[in-house]
Amino acid sequence: MKDSLGGSSSAVAIVDQTCSSIKKLLFDQDHIWGIRPRNVQQIMALEILLRTDLPLITLIGKAGTGKTLLALAAGLMQTEDLGRFKKLLVARPIVPVGKDIGYLPGEKEEKLRPWIQPIFDNLEYLFNTKKPGELDAILAGMKSIEVEALTYIRGRSIPEQFIIIDEAQNLTKHEVKTILTRVGEKSKIVLMGDTEQIDHPYLDEYNNGLTYVVESFKDQHIAGHIKLIKGERSALAQLAANIL
Repeated sequence: MKDSLGGSSSAVAIVDQTCSSIKKLLFDQDHIWGIRPRNVQQIMALEILLRTDLPLITLIGKAGTGKTLLALAAGLMQTEDLGRFKKLLVARPIVPVGKDIGYLPGEKEEKLRPWIQPIFDNLEYLFNTKKPGELDAILAGMKSIEVEALTYIRGRSIPEQFIIIDEAQNLTKHEVKTILTRVGEKSKIVLMGDTEQIDHPYLDEYNNGLTYVVESFKDQHIAGHIKLIKGERSALAQLAANIL
């Protein structure tokens, strides 16, 4: 498109098919919780993560594309700053070689820590923690943030919460249906993962729970979906995601 000086420029906008018009993004903050989107897909991902009319969000992308960091930043902003939700709930499925984690030493929190450590790594970045134990102290004082293994949230009713389900490509169709049907009033749920990296022995790129939700909800006005393409972690991480 041409700008006012006669040169060319580009911008990200929303196409409203109901009235055949182009609208500005609803959210154009420079950053949220210190995070600035680095590419077009990340800008669009933040848009749907912050919109109040989309209670279901799916994000697909390779490692390093920013899925978890963007979702956590959007969840923290809406929970801590805007007060839209009472709690930020983050969970991951436990899919090791065998599903039993009983062999690990310690109490429940110690057993689960290796599986949910990637979430804590992102939270450490967002909270800019430097010392060991600093993040744990922050989370202990903030009752509005809960990090849990997916095993322990099944069967619950979850109202007024911003829910992030990481590594959702390791869920079966039945499991993802069970989770979505537990989402309560005024909640928002984000399912994300990489459909090309599946650890579950009986799932593949096409029959996993994340792909199932994307395909089932692609024509529903309450759902938003973004595929993140460009890796922003490092040149090495992007190359490894592409060739390995």
